[in-house]
Amino acid sequence: MTTTEQVRDTGWNQRYGEEGEEPTAASDVVRLQLAHRSVRRFLPDEVSEPELRALVAAAQSAPTSSNLQPWSVVAVRDPERRRRLSTLAARQSFVAEAPLLLVWVADLGRARRLAESRGSSVDAADYLETALIGFIDVALAAQNAVVAAESLGLGSCYVGAIRNNPEEVAAELGLPPHAVAAFGLAVGRPDPSEHAGVKPRLPQQAVLHHEQYDAARADAHLAAYDERLADYNERYGLGGAWTDRVLARLAGPQSMAGRHRLREALEGLGLPVR
Repeated sequence: MTTTEQVRDTGWNQRYGEEGEEPTAASDVVRLQLAHRSVRRFLPDEVSEPELRALVAAAQSAPTSSNLQPWSVVAVRDPERRRRLSTLAARQSFVAEAPLLLVWVADLGRARRLAESRGSSVDAADYLETALIGFIDVALAAQNAVVAAESLGLGSCYVGAIRNNPEEVAAELGLPPHAVAAFGLAVGRPDPSEHAGVKPRLPQQAVLHHEQYDAARADAHLAAYDERLADYNERYGLGGAWTDRVLARLAGPQSMAGRHRLREALEGLGLPVR
């Protein structure tokens, strides 16, 4: 079987459906990425220290704006701390059950401490652009770690609910001023008994534009995607069309699980965004 055929078998058709055209370019990395799924059930096996170091090395190999490297990561293995963080993150049980929780931190504290030690100023750290760099760079780093983890036979699931209670999470992790937990990542060896698959994504025609954005052409593909995702959800005991879920998730402050006050929390933790 060619690499292209393997991509179709393990990920391409599951992402885009039988009607999707097979990719004309493929590699082992592309195959790994196409087969990605979130893992919420783990075997009890520990993630070893060499594996953790490999994940962090992969993360540090991601691009970073102006080589600022404005992020850090906290590896949490202690079961009680994972349990407390699970409670803060919408009581999601897999956060407590994963053998390793990585909490990724947008960290402008390092630059501020450097400025203080040099008697210098970093007034640009108070601006939205710099905060965005911190969050963008930590996301790039974490996604590198996800791909690396899967290449080592590990699975993972992002935990955005870490932002539900940013002050409490910062206290639990002992974060210094000017550092905010952006999200968590539960990591471990996937339990093969977990009933989950590769979730379909929007067709490429809905997200890929050429030269200029064509909203009408892109949005014409949403109804067909609703049908495909509904079929997937039914197989795994889930409900709701994609369009309904998007509208419900973005309905208003009441749908944000406390994150509507994130600007206030960022300012309180030392990341003003003027």
